[in-house]
Amino acid sequence: MAMLVVVTEAVPPRLRGRLAVWLLEIRAGVYVGDVSKRVREMIWEQIEVLVEDGNVAMAWASRHESGFEFQTVGVNRRIPIDHDGLRLVRFLPPDDK
Repeated sequence: MAMLVVVTEAVPPRLRGRLAVWLLEIRAGVYVGDVSKRVREMIWEQIEVLVEDGNVAMAWASRHESGFEFQTVGVNRRIPIDHDGLRLVRFLPPDDK
């Protein structure tokens, strides 16, 4: 079991309801819980199917150097990158329209 945090933005209510089945919503769009790897992977599959035009970041405790891992789905200015084996976040320039 490991601590899991899911942050959602502009996702459909159906996804928010599905996340609330397994995790506690501590703020609007922020879910936490202590789940197994199997449950975490099942939650991620549901996120990928239901995210639509929104975006989601999921982070969980691990034995990596940083102490956690994360993955994202959907369009966002924050893009995960790999830098010498470390996962970092790069910011894209603002979309000036």
